[in-house]
Amino acid sequence: MTATSALGFSECLAAYDALAQSAAGRYLSADDLSDHLREPACDYLGRGGKGLRPALLLATVEAFGGDVGDGVASAAALELLHTAFLVHDDVEDDSEMRRGQPTLHRRYGRGLAVNAGDGLAVVALRALRDNDDRLGRRLSARVWSEFDFMARQTVDGQARELGWLRDGRMDVTPDDYLDLIMKKTCWYTTVLPLRVGALIGSRGSADLDPLVRFGFYLGAAFQIRDDVLNLVGAPEKYGKEPLGDLREGKRTLMLIHLLAAAGASDRQRVQAWLASAPSQRTPDVAAELLDLMHRYGSIAFADHFAHGIAASAAEAFEVAFAPAPPSAARRFVADLIPFMVDRDR
Repeated sequence: MTATSALGFSECLAAYDALAQSAAGRYLSADDLSDHLREPACDYLGRGGKGLRPALLLATVEAFGGDVGDGVASAAALELLHTAFLVHDDVEDDSEMRRGQPTLHRRYGRGLAVNAGDGLAVVALRALRDNDDRLGRRLSARVWSEFDFMARQTVDGQARELGWLRDGRMDVTPDDYLDLIMKKTCWYTTVLPLRVGALIGSRGSADLDPLVRFGFYLGAAFQIRDDVLNLVGAPEKYGKEPLGDLREGKRTLMLIHLLAAAGASDRQRVQAWLASAPSQRTPDVAAELLDLMHRYGSIAFADHFAHGIAASAAEAFEVAFAPAPPSAARRFVADLIPFMVDRDR
């Protein structure tokens, strides 16, 4: 019986997250880190996130027959790297809020924030090195390769999105959006946790290919729901500034749909908004664009799309987890599918 076998979904999520958070905190408490690095680096971790990524990794370890302790260093590395991505993403987008509080660059200044992001990524490498002792060098090297590939996909996806914004792209399609989030979101949110968890749990014997398909559908459902929550979620639950994606001009599925569905005059308004400088995108006009999304059914379209993706994830799960016997951990991963599209934060 695993430690989470008698827990419900929320409690199981919290238990997995606590294991990863505790380990990540230990890596950041090293004596050779100054307070100028440690304090901002620990900030986002201390605020508490959803914990989906480390939980998915650890649950997959258990589902494929492994000891959850074998995955803790990898889960901590993923949480540290995820936090590094958040810090840099907030600087790049000049975001104001993260998890209900000021972003790192607004609280500590841009220089210390960027350096804290760098530091989190460096400390994540230390956590991965600890896999050598627990997993053996051969399996540890395979885990390292998974992280290496994931990191390159993620930063390339972020570069593509930033490039779309810089170039003022107006012709982005739903397929372009899905290609983008496969790189920017899915690889580190779902695909890597699944692949690394199965690698560790099976001691390298699992077929990892079906996990990519499942991970894509699961991660896409997560990202579309996240984009919707940025527009309609309660700020006190969502934890970021409302309509932040609209202010930044991000090419979300809703915006892509609006550009395709709007009448000529409304489309011109949206295009003028996207062509303007972020400093000119006032909250009043952002609210007008949100109203257009409601009127043209763009938010309903994205919500329907996400639920369709989730249905595909449920089918892909059965294939990807066919080798895993019934267990609390396997059930937890299955329960993540509806959670991704029905969550309110």
